[in-house]
Amino acid sequence: MSPVMAVSAHNHKGECHKGVKQLVDSGLQRVPKKYILSPSERPATNMEEDPINVAKQNLQLPIIDFSDLLGPNRPQVLQNLAAACEGYGFFQLVNHGISDDVIRSMIGVVGRFFNLSFEERTRYMTEDMRAAVRYGTSFSQTKDSVFCWRDFLKLLCHPLPEFLPHWPPSPVDFRKVAATYAQETKHLFLMLMEAIVESLGIMEANEGEETLEKDNILKEMEDGSQVLVTNFYPPCPEPDLTLGMPPHSDYGFLTLLLQDEVEGLQIQFQEKWFTVQPINNAFVVNVGDHLEIYSNGKYKSVLHRVVVNSANSRTSVASLHSLPFNSTVRPSPKLVDETNPKRYADTDFETFLAHISTTETKRKDFLNSRKLTST
Repeated sequence: MSPVMAVSAHNHKGECHKGVKQLVDSGLQRVPKKYILSPSERPATNMEEDPINVAKQNLQLPIIDFSDLLGPNRPQVLQNLAAACEGYGFFQLVNHGISDDVIRSMIGVVGRFFNLSFEERTRYMTEDMRAAVRYGTSFSQTKDSVFCWRDFLKLLCHPLPEFLPHWPPSPVDFRKVAATYAQETKHLFLMLMEAIVESLGIMEANEGEETLEKDNILKEMEDGSQVLVTNFYPPCPEPDLTLGMPPHSDYGFLTLLLQDEVEGLQIQFQEKWFTVQPINNAFVVNVGDHLEIYSNGKYKSVLHRVVVNSANSRTSVASLHSLPFNSTVRPSPKLVDETNPKRYADTDFETFLAHISTTETKRKDFLNSRKLTST
C-alpha cells in the first residue's frame, strides 16, 4: 500500500480545523470522526433506507423570468413571484441581466482561490464573525459538534470601498472580479425586492403612507448589508456519512445563489428532501428569515442543505442581502391587523450574533426564537 493510500481518519484528528480541502489534498481515504453525523442526520442514499426524507426525483422549482418583470407581463410575474415565495420559499431566476462573462469569471476566480496554497488561504482563518474577510470550515470551528464537509471564504461587501482593500489580493484578479459581481448582484437584489414588496400588496394603493413605506424599506436596502460567501465542497470518500451543509435557513431578506453544474443543493419541500437541478447561468433565489419576518409569515424561509459526492468537487457563491447591520427588522405594519396579528418580535443583527455565539446553527432555531405566535 502506498503512503497516500495508507492515510486514514485517525491521522487527521488534529487536522480538522484546517479544513476539508487540506484533508483531501493530504490524501485521506476515510471521513474523520469529527465529520460523521449521527445515523438519523445522515443523507439517505435511496428510498429503501429512508422513504420519508429522500425524493425520487429532482424538484422543478418555479422559474421567474426577470426580463418579464420589466415589461407588460409584470402583473402576472408578480403573481408567480408571490406563489413561489409562499409555496416554495425558492425559485430559479433566469434572464436576470448579469452577463455570462461576469458569472463565469466569478466561478473561475473562486475556484482559483481555493486552489491557492494552504498557507495563503488560511491567512484569513478567524472565528471573528465581524471580520471583513473570514476563511473557515464548517459553520463554527469552536461550537460545531460535527463539522460540515465545506470550506468557505466570506466577504463583507458594503460599503465596498471600505472592505475591498481587505479582500484577498490573490489571485491577481480576485478583487476586481468579486467587486464587479458584488455590485451587480446588489443591483439585482434591489430590483427583486421592489417586485417582492409589490407582490405582498403593500404598494397597490397610492396613499401617501403606503408609498412612504415602500420608499423607506427599499431606501434602507440601498445601504443594506451584503455578504458574499464562496463555498468549496471537495470530493468526499464517504459522502453518506456527512453533509456539505446541514439543514438551515438563511439570515437576511434574500440569498442569490450561483452554483456550478454539479448537483448538491437540496431543499425541504412537503417534508421531503429534493435536489435542485442547476440551470446554466441562473440564480437560485431563496427567502431568508428577515423576509419571513417582514412579510409577517406570508413568505417562508425554507430549510435547505448540501450533499456531497465522491467524484466531483462543487463550487457555489451565495450573495446574502438584508438591511444595514444596525437596522431593526420587523413585520410590515401593512400586513398586521386584528385578523393577522404580529407574529414575530422585532430583531437586529446584534440579537442574531448573540444567538449564534451561544449555540450551534441549526435549522430555523433563530427565527423560531423570534416567533410570538405558534402559527
